[in-house]
Amino acid sequence: MLLGIGLVCFLSVASVFVYYYVRFSRLIDARLTGDVFNHASAVFAAPSEIFVGEPATPEALAARLRRAGYAEGEGGSRVGTYKIARDRLEIYPGPSSFFHTDIQAEGSAALVFRDDRIAAITALERMAPLGNYSLEPEVLTTLFDQTRTKRRLVRYQDLPKVLVDAVLATEDHRFFSHHGVNIYRIVAAAIADLRAEERIQGGSTLTMQLARNFFLTPRRTIRRKVAEIFLALLLEQRLTKEQIFELYSNQVYLGQRGSFSIYGFGEAAGSYFNKDVSSLALPEAALLAALIRGPNLYSPYKYASRALERRNYVLRRMLETGYVTAQEAEKASAAPIGLAKQNVEATQAPFFVDMVKDQLLLEFTERELLSQSYRVYTTLDLDLQRAASEAVRSGIGEVDELVKKLNRVKGAPPPEPNQPQVALVALDPHTGALKALVGGRDYGISQLNHVLARRQPGSSFKPFVYAAALNTAVDGSQPLVTPATILVDEPTTFQYGGQPYEPENYKQEYHGLVTVRDALTHSLNVATVRLAEMVGYEKVRDLAVAAGLNRELVPTPALALGAYVATPLEIAGAYTVFANDGQYVAPRFILAVSDSQGRTLWRSPLITRRVLDSRVNYLMVSLLESVLNNGTGVGVRTRNFTMPAAGKTGTSHDGWFSGFTSNLLGVVWVGYDDDRELRLSGAGS
Repeated sequence: MLLGIGLVCFLSVASVFVYYYVRFSRLIDARLTGDVFNHASAVFAAPSEIFVGEPATPEALAARLRRAGYAEGEGGSRVGTYKIARDRLEIYPGPSSFFHTDIQAEGSAALVFRDDRIAAITALERMAPLGNYSLEPEVLTTLFDQTRTKRRLVRYQDLPKVLVDAVLATEDHRFFSHHGVNIYRIVAAAIADLRAEERIQGGSTLTMQLARNFFLTPRRTIRRKVAEIFLALLLEQRLTKEQIFELYSNQVYLGQRGSFSIYGFGEAAGSYFNKDVSSLALPEAALLAALIRGPNLYSPYKYASRALERRNYVLRRMLETGYVTAQEAEKASAAPIGLAKQNVEATQAPFFVDMVKDQLLLEFTERELLSQSYRVYTTLDLDLQRAASEAVRSGIGEVDELVKKLNRVKGAPPPEPNQPQVALVALDPHTGALKALVGGRDYGISQLNHVLARRQPGSSFKPFVYAAALNTAVDGSQPLVTPATILVDEPTTFQYGGQPYEPENYKQEYHGLVTVRDALTHSLNVATVRLAEMVGYEKVRDLAVAAGLNRELVPTPALALGAYVATPLEIAGAYTVFANDGQYVAPRFILAVSDSQGRTLWRSPLITRRVLDSRVNYLMVSLLESVLNNGTGVGVRTRNFTMPAAGKTGTSHDGWFSGFTSNLLGVVWVGYDDDRELRLSGAGS
């Protein structure tokens, strides 16, 4: 009788065991078959160029190389390696380097430093002196799907020992000796939970944490804990310890950066320290290990003292478990947290990356972009991007103060809760390469890219009226217009299509007889419409379209004053005509896309066309220089900017400025999303 009961119980237990063994085995097979994680494409900035005589140190350039994926010593990285001495830095691009594609070539080089400057650059293959050298492009980010999750995959061998030790000391110091479950920790945690009259908490090994994060819901129940244990035991049978740790390192959640979730140590190293994971120092590794228990609770950006305390706890655990010496622990505990600035726009350019992804989706499927480890090389200049981000931050602060002053005027409506928005785009006018882009004041709050928003450009459009007029000297049409041609600037009613059009000057100030140069310098509306009427609205419209502006422009008097919409990016592209000797260059922001083997899959075309005769363009640049030196753009000079430059302000409901030097062109827009009046001129905003 007892034997029969025992047999039934054994068979029942065995059946349950077999059922769950088969069920969880299939679950593991399904989850770990093929690509466990999306092999998302990486987006790179442009190569950065360094010159002989440039201020620099070996340590600073080595840090830039590490951010680009280089490693110190031989064989440490397929991207590249470097050797550093007191006053010498040797750089060796690897097989996965950007410079081993057919986009741009750059060999190994030795840099010698003297007095914190680059004293000499030598090409090692040819032992020839160089005046300049290009450094490897840095990784901006990886592409993401609708979940807005970012993950930069790493291999176990990529992880520095200090990081592995920090995680083990804090989370599971017997990881390499147990079989997936630590009975002592589970019992201790269960006793603590019972005393607290709570459900099971803690006690999980790294393998159990991986099982929970990969296969189970976050809901805390005894049933889930049992499933977690079962899965952990199966994982230990299927995978090596190194494979389990690698999966854990890529899956662990480590906080938020803007509107993105950070998963894995690879992405976290870049987000928190702007470093490649292999370059993490002990204090940095300890902080990442500290975040595992509560990424938002211990966020170093929000709760610095709490994060510091938790980091130092990790260091104490590393000392207790023998991973560091007392001297190493003491030194690391005294170190500041040393975070990268929490300026996502400066370091990761999210508006720019969104544009890149949208462009890529015209050439590739989203599945390809998230699974094929493509390398997307862009035109972004990280130094200029940081400068642009800082300029927007300080400039929009000044705009906010001016708007507040306007609202303090007696009888003015109460301040609006919505703040003015901003857009900035900077590009190389000779190649169209987009060098910096800020699409709004805070990407975390709004992902609307105002660089692509269509707004009335106002007086920023006027140069195309004057260019069409000066072009009469080339096309032979009448009347012939020169910068000295006299225009009448007085209240006027223009007739077009049987309808009256009555433009007004700013502050209703009129100047009588003025030259073409003065009319543009001081942005006189009536004189500008009169000039457009003289030349022909169709000619103005045709020239603007040839310069890359909206093809839906209508040839009316209002066109002369920028009444028809255009995006800041379109305006920037159109101004390349003036900055590039009369030739239009289409803006572009992707250089090329290569696969993981370095083969180029797609390259962006360079689109150019001549719009103005060089002689006419020379006169236009002269007129636009007058705007900055003596006209509505003179505020640029009052800020101690003395380099040769030209540009034009613009005022509609919004504020605009478009300007250029010999090698850089920039457009800035400020306005409200709901298109209400900013109540500031382009010069004032």
